[in-house]
Amino acid sequence: MKILVTGVKGQLGYDVVAELGKRGHTPVGVDIDDMDITDAASVARVMNEVKPDAVIHCAAWTAVDAAEDAANTEKVRRVNAEGTRNIAEACAALGSKMMYISTDYVFDGGGTRPWEPDDERHPLNVYGQTKYEGELAVEALPRHFIVRIAWVFGINGGNFIKTMLNKGKTVKTLRVVDDQVGSPTYTYDLSRLLVDMIETEKYGVYHATNEGFCSWYEFACEIFRQAALRDPADYADVKVLPVSSAEYPAKAKRPTNSRMSKEKLTQNGFERLPAWQDALGRYLTELGV
Repeated sequence: MKILVTGVKGQLGYDVVAELGKRGHTPVGVDIDDMDITDAASVARVMNEVKPDAVIHCAAWTAVDAAEDAANTEKVRRVNAEGTRNIAEACAALGSKMMYISTDYVFDGGGTRPWEPDDERHPLNVYGQTKYEGELAVEALPRHFIVRIAWVFGINGGNFIKTMLNKGKTVKTLRVVDDQVGSPTYTYDLSRLLVDMIETEKYGVYHATNEGFCSWYEFACEIFRQAALRDPADYADVKVLPVSSAEYPAKAKRPTNSRMSKEKLTQNGFERLPAWQDALGRYLTELGV
């Protein structure tokens, strides 16, 4: 298949294009310089030139705190909501499948049970609200996938793991929130699942993260535990202390419960991702730690 991938310069888009190439598909990766998703004419022009069989829409405004600034709110909406609608309309016109990469932030983060794909959505912040609006635009298509992900890390770009490793070389006591729980997601693993899905007609809303749950504090502890085994000179003496979200204020309110159920993947015959600890180890190897 010929598959257009937006956000190719990001962590996930980069890995999705690589995986599509390995499978013998024809990936067409675009970013803002190639196709401005906020410009309906730009989207229509590129889509009509490429005529993709499917689109995997990874591009998004993901700077969660910056999204809360009044000066940015409409920019965020143009990217995450209107940009997604532009792509959905182009897919409808061409009869292309569409896969939209969404987020756990569409939920309010209450309770402790894992969120199901069909649970009611009540976003807590501008980022979550605009991604929710993007979901609504995609739902109008007959041939769509909405895949919610969380806590993403990959080679191409910045992420929590890279931040921790960089800080750990110079700051030997780190404070990390312990009251937000979710699942880390390795883009290498995720991209393989997304390609598995786009090759089928098993449309709908799915959750896709690596297996297992942890807090950001527990995630940081495991990062340094594994890193210390590989590089004790830099990381053996790093200490991580748990703090509450109230002690670590941010502009955007975060969900405390980002656990997501992946049972629908199993029900539809898709292989679930490995445990997040295993993914972390492989990622550290890829980073050269």
